[in-house]
Amino acid sequence: MFRTALRNVLAHKARLLMTVLAVMLGVAFVSGTLVFTDTLGNAFRNQSAKSYDDVAVAVSTYADGDDDTPGIDDATLEKIRALDGVASATGRVSGFAGVADPDGKLIGNGWSNTGANFSPGKGGKDGAYTFTDGTGPLKSGQVALDQETADKGEYRVGDPVRVATNGPVKQYTLSGVFTTEDGAVNAGGSLVLFDTATAQTLYLKPGVFKDATVTATAGSSDRAILDAIEPLLPKDATAQTGKALADEQAEQIESGLSGLNAMLLAFAGIALFVGVFLIANTFTMLVAQRTRELALMRAIGASRRQIKRSVLIEAAVVGTLASVIGFVLGIGLATGLRSATSLIGGKIPAGPLIISPVAVGAAFGVGILITVLAAWLPARRAAKIAPVAAMSSVHAVATTKSLIVRNSIGAVIALIGAAGIVGGAATGGEDGRYLVAAGAFLALIGIIVLIPLLSRPAVAAVRPLLRKLFGVSGKLAAQNAVRNPRRTGATASALAIGLTLVTGISVLGVTLGQAIDKMTTDNIRADYMVSMASGDSLDESALTALSKADGVTALSPQQSVYFQIDGEFHSASGVTPGDVEKVFSLKTVSGSLSSLKDGEVAVGSKTAKSNGWKTGDTLPVTFDDEKKATVKVGALYEENEFLSPFVVPKAFADAHSSTSRPDIREIWIKTDGGASKANEQAVVNALGDNPAMSVMDQQDIRDTFGGFVNTALNIMYGLLAMALLIAVLGVVNTLAMSVFERQQEIGMLRAIGLDRGRVKRMIRLEAVVISVFGAVIGVGLGVFLGWAIGRTLADQIPGYALVVPWDRIALFLVLAGLVGVLASLWPARSGAKLNMLTAIKTE
Repeated sequence: MFRTALRNVLAHKARLLMTVLAVMLGVAFVSGTLVFTDTLGNAFRNQSAKSYDDVAVAVSTYADGDDDTPGIDDATLEKIRALDGVASATGRVSGFAGVADPDGKLIGNGWSNTGANFSPGKGGKDGAYTFTDGTGPLKSGQVALDQETADKGEYRVGDPVRVATNGPVKQYTLSGVFTTEDGAVNAGGSLVLFDTATAQTLYLKPGVFKDATVTATAGSSDRAILDAIEPLLPKDATAQTGKALADEQAEQIESGLSGLNAMLLAFAGIALFVGVFLIANTFTMLVAQRTRELALMRAIGASRRQIKRSVLIEAAVVGTLASVIGFVLGIGLATGLRSATSLIGGKIPAGPLIISPVAVGAAFGVGILITVLAAWLPARRAAKIAPVAAMSSVHAVATTKSLIVRNSIGAVIALIGAAGIVGGAATGGEDGRYLVAAGAFLALIGIIVLIPLLSRPAVAAVRPLLRKLFGVSGKLAAQNAVRNPRRTGATASALAIGLTLVTGISVLGVTLGQAIDKMTTDNIRADYMVSMASGDSLDESALTALSKADGVTALSPQQSVYFQIDGEFHSASGVTPGDVEKVFSLKTVSGSLSSLKDGEVAVGSKTAKSNGWKTGDTLPVTFDDEKKATVKVGALYEENEFLSPFVVPKAFADAHSSTSRPDIREIWIKTDGGASKANEQAVVNALGDNPAMSVMDQQDIRDTFGGFVNTALNIMYGLLAMALLIAVLGVVNTLAMSVFERQQEIGMLRAIGLDRGRVKRMIRLEAVVISVFGAVIGVGLGVFLGWAIGRTLADQIPGYALVVPWDRIALFLVLAGLVGVLASLWPARSGAKLNMLTAIKTE
């Protein structure tokens, strides 16, 4: 039977090509994902280990310049250096530092733009950095830059460099350029080195370090050094061996990559799920075409088990071949992903491509298993072919009983799934989303089972239109589309799955995007928002500078402060009384916001309702600085996403801050005459043309808050393209098989006057009907799912309202029709070229 199966594979190479392609694409996605994430993990682990190669012990603190978290002083470092086995102890201090390029724009991504101290040891070198040009900064007014930042900024040793920290931008002289394994640089950011005294003044206070690294003399025990260091450290300081720290970072890398791995594998699973229909369809048609052959084998003594085994062996051979090609393609895909990551600004450390046994096993296991499982049902049908069928050329036809059973089961599953989706939408929250996901899976399975039944009335509805527009070709196309409803259903199912996901994501994405956009436009009156590109707090000096800027008519910070009421923590926004109403659209429920000028506070209406507070109440408050007081509620307002549940005067926030500097996250600005180039330039000039400070107008703010939705949509579309491509292959495969089966019929049609052009048109219309039918099913289910998932998020998004993107849906349907036309090109050409006399003689 193995030889028979192998001979059948070789005899039907063209017919099995689409199956090979479907499995190959799915396997490529799986293997590419595993190889890519393994390669990334290995590269980052090696980099982490390399950065701690010479570190015996690493000490870290939460020092921020306050006495409560004092950091490591020089005296403590000297005690560590005096310990047995310690070769050196280097103090480190770091914080945000951004470098401007020649156009004044920030180099790097903001959040990983770092400044640190250059700490030379013996020979004037710092082991953490290798200088390719110049030297490290040795005095105030000098800085050194990492190689990539220097190249991007076109800086050379001796050039002036504008550097921004959390305060005003300053100009320094470039003393040197270096390479490093520092994580900030490898994350795509920049690293600026200052002399130690300057770095301490900028980030902590003179004579204090945040961290320290300790190296050991030859033969010394890292563990023994750690034990000796720990008693010397201040409170809240932690110490670890370099190896332990490297291992910890490796675990964090693994954890970070697991999410990416899971997401990519989920989309690979979707692609393979779609491929199942193509594979099952192919083997179903192959079995149907070989009815007489299989029946003859049964007549000469082959058992049912042997027939089934021959079909499954055939599937295993096809799966193995596709897996080999797919695995090689997956390695290429992983290499491409690595290159693409570098092109879009991500920096991946150098390292070899990692092909693990898990990746190999998963790729081949998935490819072969999926193919064999998809072929199992056709193999079972083949085994049931009676020997008497050898006397006839009639293919096995599904019985009425089997169709009734199939449709009944499909209807029950679809109804249970629909009930789960509706129930999840009504439940809401995370529990509701799980219920919607389970219901969606069942509904999709039910619809897939029912698609052959649904195809008949759907095609019947468009048959008059096809006949009117395309004549005989249109009528024949409609008839051919429902001649074998199971095959039509399997083909349409593949497109339906892909478009269900694409449409559901589109509905959800557009709805969320518009809700976020509405939230932004409804709540913001300010013309500009100023924030740090790093996400850190703004310095108080920025607020002072902007208050003096030309054209500024209202100005309010959003300063974060926290306190406790009855043991429960609450967040508050420190604002400028009188100006906050001019930069935000605050709707007062009771009281007046003018009470902020009198030192009273405003409370969000939802927070007040949940705690039983009302205007005029006095609340006992415990601040971060442990002081206690009472505050009076002067107003209740409708909460929004831009301010905390409590709004307090800025002076109130300053008086009870537990940190040395205010935590100002944003500054909101209203200008005379509204947003304009002149007003924006005035704001930029007031900030000293600081590259680390972001100045956004209302459109920029809308793009920032809603931009991630569009980015996520585009990523999803790209990942789902694989599933849709496999669905297209399914259409091609179905049409090719259909043309092969109908050679005699096509020959007869040609003999009685149907020319080649109308044969092509007939096959193209058949493909369009099947494709659009699958697309309509997918779009309908996708809109339903988008609505349901949106309802589970509605409570978390103010102003949520379902938006159906009719333009995108229309585009999806047009593209489905285009897919049908393109998929039919080869089968239509093959059908039209058939020799009518040869075709008529074909059995």
